[in-house]
Amino acid sequence: MSDQLLVSQLKFTRGEFARMMAGVSEADAIKRFEPMNCLAWIAGHLANQENRYWVQRSQGKIIYPELNDLVGYGKPASTPSLQEMLAAWKEITAAADDYLDTLTPAVLDTFPVWGGKQIGEKVGTLLMRNIYHYWYHTGEAAAIRQMLGHKDLPEYIGDMAEWQYRKE
Repeated sequence: MSDQLLVSQLKFTRGEFARMMAGVSEADAIKRFEPMNCLAWIAGHLANQENRYWVQRSQGKIIYPELNDLVGYGKPASTPSLQEMLAAWKEITAAADDYLDTLTPAVLDTFPVWGGKQIGEKVGTLLMRNIYHYWYHTGEAAAIRQMLGHKDLPEYIGDMAEWQYRKE
């Protein structure tokens, strides 16, 4: 676990998302209740954001370059394989952690430079955006699962024993 509070919050949030996705079948994962996207798309979409922020732009690594075209913001709706999207999500979040686990409060307060240009949000703001994006789609996934008739969905927020508040 990172010593950085926002990074630990992201990791907790990922865990809550993973709990919401647990037990979803491939058939249910590609069902759409328009205008919402399907569960498999949501998993890939969140992986895509982490890939863009923490792997491609922050580390200069290229993994899953096709993901943005498949599940990126503003792209046409798609129904990818849940198994493939969760595999991508696991690989991307592990690669993202290589960068995230190095963050310090000083780095969080800087404006990253991507493609030779400084962007308008600090690293810490991007991290908060990533966390809030997860919560948005975790709630959406809960709604989709309810519409699919799934019972005994995870209760939110889950066990926080490992994620107690601590001073930075």
